[in-house]
Amino acid sequence: MTRFICMIACMAVLIPAAAQAQQDSPVSAYQKVSGISGSANSIGSDTMNNLMTLWLEGFRKYYPNVTIQVEGKGSSTAPPALIEGTAQFGPMSRPMKASEIDKFEKHFGYPPTLLRTSLDALAVFVNKDNPINGLTLQQVDAIFSKTRRGEYKENIARWGQLGLDGDWKNAAFSLYGRNSASGTYGFFKDHALFKGDFKDEVKEQPGSASVVQGVAEDRYSMGYSGIGYKTSGVRVVPLALETGEPFREGTIENVIDGSYPLGRFLYLYINKAPNKPLDPLVREFCKFIFSKEGQEIVVKDGYMPVPYQVVKEELEKLQ
Repeated sequence: MTRFICMIACMAVLIPAAAQAQQDSPVSAYQKVSGISGSANSIGSDTMNNLMTLWLEGFRKYYPNVTIQVEGKGSSTAPPALIEGTAQFGPMSRPMKASEIDKFEKHFGYPPTLLRTSLDALAVFVNKDNPINGLTLQQVDAIFSKTRRGEYKENIARWGQLGLDGDWKNAAFSLYGRNSASGTYGFFKDHALFKGDFKDEVKEQPGSASVVQGVAEDRYSMGYSGIGYKTSGVRVVPLALETGEPFREGTIENVIDGSYPLGRFLYLYINKAPNKPLDPLVREFCKFIFSKEGQEIVVKDGYMPVPYQVVKEELEKLQ
């Protein structure tokens, strides 16, 4: 995880806040071109469902004759849709696995093109009334995992084990998570559970909004999803990588400098043949994502814009 965030930091000029990042960013406004129409499909990440929809709404202000159907049932649905040609856009909240890339490359003779669209803090949510100050990843692992590869001293099953008293002391956890088709499920398993196994009692939900709704309605609950799904009914728990380190909020500064331990890119995969031009609709939609307007939509949806260096690198992939 630390190496992942160091990669971001090496590429980036540190950005003090999302709004300030947009104000100071050299990212250009989108420039409309002629001749863009038609339809396309987006199949993949539920975490990015709102983002894709908002990007589409912004894009259609320039091209009202464009239609893009957005389906978000989980990141694992993106690679087969791209291979089968049933989708032109494959949003994913995790990188493709080597096996998924191999299948794509076996079919087309070249790998898929990866675009880093935005930054996310994968959040651990509790009910808004919960007074917990923060958690280490080892504690998160001991709460959600039956394997405890983070080597916390004991299984955590009740809120009192974390120092909460009153009616919280003997209350058992009610746990909410995503299903195995989700990239968020896989990312949380790899980084918060140290590649261990979830407890059987975790209530698997079909979407991020369902996780957050469950936590909002269940006083003694805990769940995880992208921070962009936060509502007034839940709190985001500050996290620390290890015992003794300060708890960190999931802000853009903390994601970029690596002090928040569950930061990640949100990706968009497309099928671009080497030395051949992209379909104009696909090209312009991707260019819109990396425009000033596109990155402002990222902030509007509760996520974080990518550094300018990343914008430049991703736009070069579209040439």
